[in-house]
Amino acid sequence: MCKAGRPFLFVCERLCTEVFQLFSKNSTQCLSSVFLLLVWTNRLQCPRTITTLNKNGIYQFEQASKCKAIQDNILSSSIKKKRYSEDYYLHIVKKLQNCTWVRKPEESTKFRSELASCCDAVHNFIASQNNSPLGSNMSYEVDSKKTILITEDIFKMLPVSSLLSVYPFKNCAVVGNGGILRNSSCGAEIDRSDFVFRCNLPPTTGNISKDVGSKTNLVTVNPSIIAQKYNKLNEKKTEFLENIAVYGDAFLLLPAFSFRSNTATSFKVYHTLKEFKATQRAIFFHPTYLKSLAQFWRTKGVKAYRLSSGFMITSAALELCENVKLYGFWPFSKSTEKMPISHHYYDNQLPKPGFHAMPKEYNQILQLHGKGILKLQFGKCESD
Repeated sequence: MCKAGRPFLFVCERLCTEVFQLFSKNSTQCLSSVFLLLVWTNRLQCPRTITTLNKNGIYQFEQASKCKAIQDNILSSSIKKKRYSEDYYLHIVKKLQNCTWVRKPEESTKFRSELASCCDAVHNFIASQNNSPLGSNMSYEVDSKKTILITEDIFKMLPVSSLLSVYPFKNCAVVGNGGILRNSSCGAEIDRSDFVFRCNLPPTTGNISKDVGSKTNLVTVNPSIIAQKYNKLNEKKTEFLENIAVYGDAFLLLPAFSFRSNTATSFKVYHTLKEFKATQRAIFFHPTYLKSLAQFWRTKGVKAYRLSSGFMITSAALELCENVKLYGFWPFSKSTEKMPISHHYYDNQLPKPGFHAMPKEYNQILQLHGKGILKLQFGKCESD
């Protein structure tokens, strides 16, 4: 952070002198306007270039005020209470794309502390022997009136403690599966991240890797995929193991304790990996963490039957990582240019109506982006 000392004022004077020559404005009045604008937008920093002239010789000072107005609109209380159309969000996103994103460490630290106080992903994100004692009864996340006894067999499946104890990771990528990733050229950037989160066993090989990357440290697994695609691993074990080989030594994260119907299938994944000595390892969401997380976001207006896996992972990443960047988060059927986009980059299967609150989740993500807490990649990545 630099102070508005003599060198800074000198530069402003030079800029305003040029503006004065172009537009016959009062130089002192212009200097005051420039200085107040920089203070108002909270950007009294040492910029690489304070400004540049465009082809018409007009300075672009008004861009900062426009971006602040957009961010204020997103952060306003009214947007949390109203239902807006897809076109409204696309209009906001299109404007945001032209705004320079600035990370705000103070906001990140504050929000991380808020999440830690309620949910504590560091210790409670996954079920472990430390937070799931032998002989205890664990309540399910959604089937909350149902419990499961932590028997010795279940206890042995759990890691002794959190497997993510090396946190905080420096730079994390949370890769959603939105069709916006197609032709994004984000693969190389994603793969440079220190830790990469993915959702629901997405494809990462072949030509698509240039857009989505191939590195995976943790990937969520929806038990319905195991049931539908692999017949609950009663057969097709070899096909399953061949398909997940692309994830290397990643953790496979399953919601074993969300619904009772998920438990047997999730345990089958664990035992299959162990039986065939696979390099991947099955771990399980802790239901208490997910319930606390749902309550946390409910107070912020996200009310749904259940949070989406991408939103769960994003929340955990904000506790576990210093810098979080989101890719492929796009709950819309078209781009900002009105071009059709498939729901996923690999298919167009839509979620169950009413099961997730996608627009409200996305609104929260836009707010976090606007506050400088995480960065949301809207379109194509810069080429290397």
